[in-house]
Amino acid sequence: MSIQPIRLFGDPVLTTPALEVTTFDKELRTLVADLTETMHDAPGAGLAAPQIGVGLRVFVWDIDEFDGHLINPSLDLSEELQDGDEGCLSFPGLLYDTPRAFRAVAQGFNMHGEPVTIDGTELLARVLQHETDHLNGIVFIDRLLKKDRKEAMKEIRNSDWFGSEIAQGNTPVVKFSPHSMLGLGN
Repeated sequence: MSIQPIRLFGDPVLTTPALEVTTFDKELRTLVADLTETMHDAPGAGLAAPQIGVGLRVFVWDIDEFDGHLINPSLDLSEELQDGDEGCLSFPGLLYDTPRAFRAVAQGFNMHGEPVTIDGTELLARVLQHETDHLNGIVFIDRLLKKDRKEAMKEIRNSDWFGSEIAQGNTPVVKFSPHSMLGLGN
């Protein structure tokens, strides 16, 4: 297990749809452990594999001191909506009221390839939606109302972290995994 650097907004990996996991092996379990350790270190309520530069459909969460993970998720969302503040580890310091479904039922697999269903409301529903969005190449500011998104982009451009790599002459590099990809993606 090791803490990985979290990719920041502007890195293309965050807007690239992730590949489905096809092999459930030790390397996948190591990825889940790395994601969990990185999320706890940040700290955050959830973390998706693309946020550490791994283009696979895997995410973890920690809600009410309960850790979980989901691989290859699909979501069924309620029509009832909730509003609430939402942030993201890939957008340090940014927090905006973001509309989400009040309830989310996520189906996928655990790290051993066993089917699982997670039924969440409120914060867990929000995290399931937020992290699944990451796997689809969607970031939370894409969900904001137009005026809030405009304000968020202004705040991002004025932040200390945005474009820091580019400003130093370093172009972000997209890599699929710090682990071997053999068998994990299509």
